Amino acid sequence: MASQENKTAVRRLYEDVMNRGMADLLDDLAVPDYVEHNPVPGQPAGIEGLKARLAAIRGGLAPKYTLHHVIADGDAVAVRWTMTGKHLGPLMGIPATNRAVDISGIDIHRLRDGKLAEHWHVIETLEMLRQLGAIPGPQG
Repeated sequence: MASQENKTAVRRLYEDVMNRGMADLLDDLAVPDYVEHNPVPGQPAGIEGLKARLAAIRGGLAPKYTLHHVIADGDAVAVRWTMTGKHLGPLMGIPATNRAVDISGIDIHRLRDGKLAEHWHVIETLEMLRQLGAIPGPQG
């Protein structure tokens, strides 16, 4: 049953916090000593870092996440997602471009007592930077 509860907590992160902007839920969804294994530059530690990270993503991209797979094994939950958004605010030092973004990624979350405790991810960072015009696309 813990696997189902863990999957529900992770779904709430994407659906309620990221898609609907219900950031106040993070205090209930994550542990205070939350660990981000792939932090963005300057991201603080702990739950405050998680809050800052997610606020920057929401403020910069106005994202809409679609979850394609949510797989639980013990205290770990893996998610394959796609995200569409529009670059409406600064993101990672890139001023708003008003360009559309469409990327995919895989996240692995470790939960402790039903709360988010650690996070790892692999996302299409280069593709996102290309879509934002921060790097050139392929030639030819």
